[in-house]
Amino acid sequence: MTTKEHAATDLALDRQLCFPLYAASNLLTRLYRQVLAPLDLTYPQYLVMLVLWESSPQSMGGLGAKLHLDSGTLTPLVKRLAIAGLVERTRDPADERRVLVSLTDRGDTLRTMAADVPHQMVESLAMDRGELEDLRDMLQQFVQVMTASVAVKSPDGRTPDGCRRSARPAS
Repeated sequence: MTTKEHAATDLALDRQLCFPLYAASNLLTRLYRQVLAPLDLTYPQYLVMLVLWESSPQSMGGLGAKLHLDSGTLTPLVKRLAIAGLVERTRDPADERRVLVSLTDRGDTLRTMAADVPHQMVESLAMDRGELEDLRDMLQQFVQVMTASVAVKSPDGRTPDGCRRSARPAS
């Protein structure tokens, strides 16, 4: 096979790692949209709520790091949740520069209503629970590898959470 033929084969859509990940993410988000509609949550809002249900309050930086979202994406998301009365944003009394996000009573109550979402998703996917857990574990490992790779290779000087790396050496 010539170099040109190799290049053509390498550029085939079904040979790309990115495409099945993109397609799976897109399709999974569509399934979540159906399951989350009764809760009046979008999928990204659900992810924010999951983090807060684990531990509230969270700093905006902490939320961004856990969800791999930059502040330009996260801020409007959290604002919409605050308008819906599910979270509140306050300045950290110890550091006025930091914004803390915490659950409201309504946001905490929504947790009970959302408790069946994971089960509904497992049922929707029609895969064995063990296979889904193996897939999740493999993808979590992949995210860790990608996070490290992005941190090393980011040309704009940003960390994976969208923050700028300091040009000053650590002291």
